[in-house]
Amino acid sequence: MISRSSFLLKTFYIRGYRFASQLTYERYGDPLEVIQLQNQSTENDTLKAKEVRVGIRAAPINPADINQIQGVYPVKPTLPAFGGNEGFGIVEEIGSNVTALSVGDHVIPAASGFGTWRTQAISNENSFYKIDKRIPMKYAATLQVNPCTAYRMLKDFVDLKEGDVVVQNGANSAVGRYVIQIGKILGFQTINVVRKRENIDELKQELESLGATKVYTEEEFLKNSRTIKSRLALNCVGGRNSLGIASTLQHDGIMVTYGGMSKQPVQGATVRGMKNQQKIKN
Repeated sequence: MISRSSFLLKTFYIRGYRFASQLTYERYGDPLEVIQLQNQSTENDTLKAKEVRVGIRAAPINPADINQIQGVYPVKPTLPAFGGNEGFGIVEEIGSNVTALSVGDHVIPAASGFGTWRTQAISNENSFYKIDKRIPMKYAATLQVNPCTAYRMLKDFVDLKEGDVVVQNGANSAVGRYVIQIGKILGFQTINVVRKRENIDELKQELESLGATKVYTEEEFLKNSRTIKSRLALNCVGGRNSLGIASTLQHDGIMVTYGGMSKQPVQGATVRGMKNQQKIKN
């Protein structure tokens, strides 16, 4: 499920010449102040031997994109830079020595910081991953970060077996929703913590329809946490919230921190003695 804004990009023509639109910034700061829309002619663009021209069809707007423009994100592209980290495009032209891609292939950027807020990009073929054409555009455009983060956290830190319990906060985030769905496919039980809100029953039903085993508000979780024994805890909130999910860990459990939405220090439990805590970059 997509929970982020996205926009479509189209190359346009003026008096027979092809132009590319791009959102660029030359300094870090408030996106409303530093982002500029530029229209650049592509009439005389010539591809090098290993380069490809990709028409970017869609790109999301993520909190990380805003943080990157502000200059507070770990990945800092060389300035001037294009906005956007994720996106989906179609190969329109290839250089003479390109071997991995063909015209018409569907692709996504191979690394963060590429800059997807533009209608087209020319870069080395290794800058892109080829993806299955059956993937719908909105999912292709948001494939690079959140689904991969969820999968790697479920697979890289603990050798989970079918029936094992995974507990997570921020469960209604994009990563949280993918954890639920991938966990369901792999046979894991997911205990999911969310903030209380007016439509809490509707949210619970939505997450349960994705495969969530249990969905608790923070208050409900505190009442039930002593009965939960997990092998993996996924933390994107920090503060006392991270202490709560950490307290469910078995003696060999691991808590993985991939975000800090509360902007409070991560707190770890001593009640059940976590073996380790690990942090990853989102």
